[in-house]
Amino acid sequence: MLERLRFIPSRLLHAIPVVFGVTILVFFMARMLPGDPATALLGEYATPDRVAELQAQMGLDKPVWEQYLTFMGKLLTGDLGSSLAYRKPVVDVIGGAIPVTLTLVVYSLTLCLLISIPLAAIAATKPGSVRDQAVRAFTLVGQGMPTFWVGVMLILILALGMRLFPVAGTGDGFLGALHSFFLPSLTMAIYLAPTTIRSLRTAMIGVLDSEYIGTARSKGLGPGGLFTRHVLRNSAIPAVSIVGVNIGHLVGGSLVIENVFALPGIGSFLVNSIFQRDFPIVQGVTLFVGILVVVVGIVTDIVYTLLDPRVDLNGRRS
Repeated sequence: MLERLRFIPSRLLHAIPVVFGVTILVFFMARMLPGDPATALLGEYATPDRVAELQAQMGLDKPVWEQYLTFMGKLLTGDLGSSLAYRKPVVDVIGGAIPVTLTLVVYSLTLCLLISIPLAAIAATKPGSVRDQAVRAFTLVGQGMPTFWVGVMLILILALGMRLFPVAGTGDGFLGALHSFFLPSLTMAIYLAPTTIRSLRTAMIGVLDSEYIGTARSKGLGPGGLFTRHVLRNSAIPAVSIVGVNIGHLVGGSLVIENVFALPGIGSFLVNSIFQRDFPIVQGVTLFVGILVVVVGIVTDIVYTLLDPRVDLNGRRS
């Protein structure tokens, strides 16, 4: 097993230029935001001298290339700078928000799998049947609905209408968090489920039509054992890639959902920081998201390699 994972160091080396490119993109995109941070902090009626003084304190009066070198020098030491609006280190500002976003992403992925696996199995066992058509219709409808609209509808129906869940907040303790995060996580799960269901359904149909499934049935293996020992494992191989790619979409979608449900995650900080022209926060949040997507890609390769013995040491099919 360890030999099959020898590609990990090369993946990590390949990730270095990607992360470096992300830092360049993050830095210059932050400076493309309209408006001036000093003016945004002081107000539009601030005197030019006061604005110039604050720009000098922030280092915004220096050439862009010099600002980037300063940014990279601090980044290599783990220093993301200080927030212009909060007047605190960026790490401290977004440090408390990262667990909120990660909780939302993990919870959403869990609900997505709990929805996708049963529906894909229901559809795959009888392709072309009424239940298969119903599942496929669900995927079409689910994929066509805007995520923020689904979130608003869930709030109106389940939170304000039936009062089953809170409108906003993160809850107290583990059970409180499960309760409070359910609606935003369900919103994200509905967004991700259609693609996952279709991938699993196609894979399951292929597995169920294979010869070794017929052999397993002839040996008396029941439907439960057949599904868990053969169908689910082999169907999960192509689904892993789909889920890995969509985790990046989950992180991006969480930036919107956090604002819909007023969750204090990195998405809320990012939106507020854009309006406040708070470059360091925008850079810190975007850099975190970029690195997270790179890490998820590496983890996806590892899981794919462990599930599929046909993958060689370089992570390619043999």
